[in-house]
Amino acid sequence: MTDKNKPPKKKTTFKQKLLLILFGLLFGTILSEVGLRIVGYSYPQFYQNDQYRGFALRPGVEGTYRREGTSYVRVNNDGLRDREHPKVKPANTVRIALLGDSFTEAMHLPMEQTYWWRLQQELKSCPEFAGRDVEIINFGVSGYGTGQELMTLREKVWAYSPDVVMLLICTSNDTRDNYRPLSQTEQVPYFIYRNGELVLDDSFRTSRAYLRRDSGLNRLGAWFHDNLRIIQLIHYAQFVGKLRFTEWRDSRNIKQEHPAPGQATAQDIGIDNMPYVEPHDDDWRNGWDITEKLLVQMRNEVTQHGAKFLMVTGSNGIQVYPDPVVRQNFMRHIGVTGVFYPNQRFKALADREKIDFFDLAEPMQRYADEHKVFLHGFDRDIGNGHWNSAGHQVVSNLLKQKICSDKEITGIR
Repeated sequence: MTDKNKPPKKKTTFKQKLLLILFGLLFGTILSEVGLRIVGYSYPQFYQNDQYRGFALRPGVEGTYRREGTSYVRVNNDGLRDREHPKVKPANTVRIALLGDSFTEAMHLPMEQTYWWRLQQELKSCPEFAGRDVEIINFGVSGYGTGQELMTLREKVWAYSPDVVMLLICTSNDTRDNYRPLSQTEQVPYFIYRNGELVLDDSFRTSRAYLRRDSGLNRLGAWFHDNLRIIQLIHYAQFVGKLRFTEWRDSRNIKQEHPAPGQATAQDIGIDNMPYVEPHDDDWRNGWDITEKLLVQMRNEVTQHGAKFLMVTGSNGIQVYPDPVVRQNFMRHIGVTGVFYPNQRFKALADREKIDFFDLAEPMQRYADEHKVFLHGFDRDIGNGHWNSAGHQVVSNLLKQKICSDKEITGIR
């Protein structure tokens, strides 16, 4: 048979090619989805809109946290990163409500390695609590400032009738988070001065960003994210890409010159380092003023409810970096003579207002220097970021010593 006698080949139409491509994509997506579920991959959305605090943890959500460290996290049915707790306090129990941000939420580690979980177990060995149980309830949420923590106290904490309210202050960003011009986000509540009084500004509820997160289209996207592991993987890849770009951009923007003492600006040293510097512009002075007023207000409300208030300042990576040379280079870079300015300022407030206070940073620095151990950071970012397992263990030990020796707490009946 000659070639001219062969039946003509059928041409693949554009429609057929498109169907083949779509089928391939669908098959590949299904195969990837099955594979991700088999290996147990997850990257859930842990947060949702909240009409009082801007955002909050989603009740009942669970999955693997991957942004710093890796741990499997489950949020309880009341939206707390904790086990379930009854609203009614058990008999013969000292109940401690814990407020804070990401250092307290502590998604970077399994719950059993967090300072508050360990502390709850260790306090039971204090002779001062003999015959009584000690229960710690974790109300910490990543990204919260003092204003949102005050709203959490009002809207969530009192339902559990705590005997003690303990607030862990993040000295690196709480002051900034409490003042809109520094925080530069419209999606959360702030406290502002009006007629000389500090009042709640909840205008975030009508902000475009808040309403967009609460829109039907966003809820549809959240449904796909919740139910498709491939979408979760894509979102995680986007997060990593943005993080790497930010790190690259920040590294290029670091200035090499050193500011004169007392003259450092955010442009000189970076906004993250401004808490170590005595404020000399209106924004930072206002941020500190509002933060201090919020802490006094929180103490007053706790006292009015018949509970005990304990204010604690945490540590930042550079403060407890286990190499004095590195700390000295940092201080020279930003033009200061010490790294404990924010902790000392909060202590001065506590002294003026007679607030029970405990600082973690200085004893943590001594421990890090003595044992040559990093208390912050994970993997390639060791020394920076949040407390690792060693850091949480040290914090638990220090808080145990403080609480067990605090007669106003151990004397609670």
